[in-house]
Amino acid sequence: MGLLRTMMPQKIQLLAVLAFGVAMLLIENQIQKLDEARAKLERTIARHEVVEVEQRHSEDGGGRELSPLPEKDDMVIIYNRVPKTASTSFTNIAYDLCGKNHFHVLHINTTKNNPVMSLQDQVRFVSNVTSWREMKPGFYHGHVAYLDFSKYSVKGKPMYINVVRDPIERLVSYYYFLRFGDDYRPGLRRRKQGDKKTFDECVSSGGSDCAPEKLWLQIPFFCGHHSECWNAGSRWALEQAKYNLVNEYLLVGVTEELEDFIMILEAALPRFFKGATELYKTGKKSHLRKTTEKKPPTKETIAKLQQSNIWKIENEFYEFALEQFQFVRAHAVREKDGELHVLPQSFFYEKIYPKVN
Repeated sequence: MGLLRTMMPQKIQLLAVLAFGVAMLLIENQIQKLDEARAKLERTIARHEVVEVEQRHSEDGGGRELSPLPEKDDMVIIYNRVPKTASTSFTNIAYDLCGKNHFHVLHINTTKNNPVMSLQDQVRFVSNVTSWREMKPGFYHGHVAYLDFSKYSVKGKPMYINVVRDPIERLVSYYYFLRFGDDYRPGLRRRKQGDKKTFDECVSSGGSDCAPEKLWLQIPFFCGHHSECWNAGSRWALEQAKYNLVNEYLLVGVTEELEDFIMILEAALPRFFKGATELYKTGKKSHLRKTTEKKPPTKETIAKLQQSNIWKIENEFYEFALEQFQFVRAHAVREKDGELHVLPQSFFYEKIYPKVN
């Protein structure tokens, strides 16, 4: 009898643990279903909004020729944001300014955050961006690889902007983001939630989430929709990304100098970004999204990653982008008393002929 009494509480404890485990699995399953339902609802609402705008366009414009938009309003900016580069902090500034500065902000929500569009979606997207009058001037943002609009025989090209970050710092931030989330939506369950392994431990054990291949992201985002862009370590992709950065992007900033990036954008494009610098400095949403539980990697971990060819190529691109941004900044702003100031216009016109009587 004594042995039976001793075994009974152990059995009850075991059953309680099993019941608790089953309950947690059921709860997690329900949370996942709710997240999927919410995402499906958001996509449905977005599709209905597009249909309503197109119907209004059809009713108002009909078959008659529409007058061209004023030049200041016939503008589109695409911010094909690289994950974990302070993109949410910057995008929230656009959302805060759009009502005051009278432009539209649209999030490009791709299935499973796939940055590569199918060919048919590329054609649809290009058509939407260039012909959707009701959404001009427009600021489009999303985790999408660069798309060359000149391939599609459309009138007008959007202006691209972007921000890059030190490759290892970006990967570390993303690693912890998948496990602990951030202070933007702290209650949202993340894909790797529950995994307590540090980034150092991951690298030491050769884990897949911290492998050098995971560094390969900024180059393909700038390189675009060519297959070679996504071949980790490709020097062709590196050169194509550099070419696009210089020739197709109005401005590419760096996370570490985000305020300077915003200041230059405000000076160059006040139609969109008037008031952005002050908002960034004083607004409640500045640096809004911060990854939680992030632990800096050790020197040994960094040294191990830096041995890979992929890091060397990604870092070469980052250094190239940083040098280009600093060149632009040197010709756009000046420091005085510890503060940066935008330079005034430094050109004018003279010797204009024929003379007007």
